[in-house]
Order: sequence, then C-alpha cells, then structure tokens
Amino acid sequence: QVQLVESGGGLVQPGGSLRLSCAASGSIFRFNAMHWYRQVPGKERELVARISSGGSTNYADSVKGRFTISRDNAKNTMYLQMNSLKPEDTAVYYCNGKDYSGMDYWGKGTLVTVSS
Repeated sequence: QVQLVESGGGLVQPGGSLRLSCAASGSIFRFNAMHWYRQVPGKERELVARISSGGSTNYADSVKGRFTISRDNAKNTMYLQMNSLKPEDTAVYYCNGKDYSGMDYWGKGTLVTVSS
C-alpha cells in the first residue's frame, strides 16, 4: 500500500510563491495519473491540476498560468509550483494518485495560507 505525504505548505503574502511536494512511499509508476486538489472548509474539494503518466498536464482555469504541476519519477515525487498567489488560493492542498484499476490514494493534506 503506497502512502502519499504532502509538504511545503505555509503562510505566504499575496503575490508570493510556494512549492508543494508529494512524496510517495513506493513507485509512482503505479499511477495512471496524479492530481493536486484543494479544499476550503465548507466547500467541495476542487481539482487544481493533473499530470498523466506520460507527463501531459491540465489545470483549473483559476490557476492557469500561475501554477505548474510536475513529477520526478526517479524521486517518486510530484510537485506543485505556485506563483502569484492570491488570498483565494488559501486552502488545504491534497495529493492524489489514481492507479490503473481506478483506486485512489490520498495524502493527508498541507495547509496553504495566502495573507498579508
């Protein structure tokens, strides 16, 4: 059973940057796709970005041009580079991996707070 652990969250001022990491306890080759989601209390979890096993990427409209998802297969780690952060980006960010059988794996989340 692979585990996913997020890191890199914290407090940042508007306009600042953060890089989130999602480290897997095993090979990420098992995942057909990996995702970053975020959730604000009282709201549904929102898909932020997706990266396929082949490296193709998709983004929510709200983060296009500001966030970049990537993966390092050798390090079994996925990243989310977040630039030009806005207060509305404040949320708990979750890492997700979906394997080829459709099973989902989730991390416990990391809090990002964008505030002056």
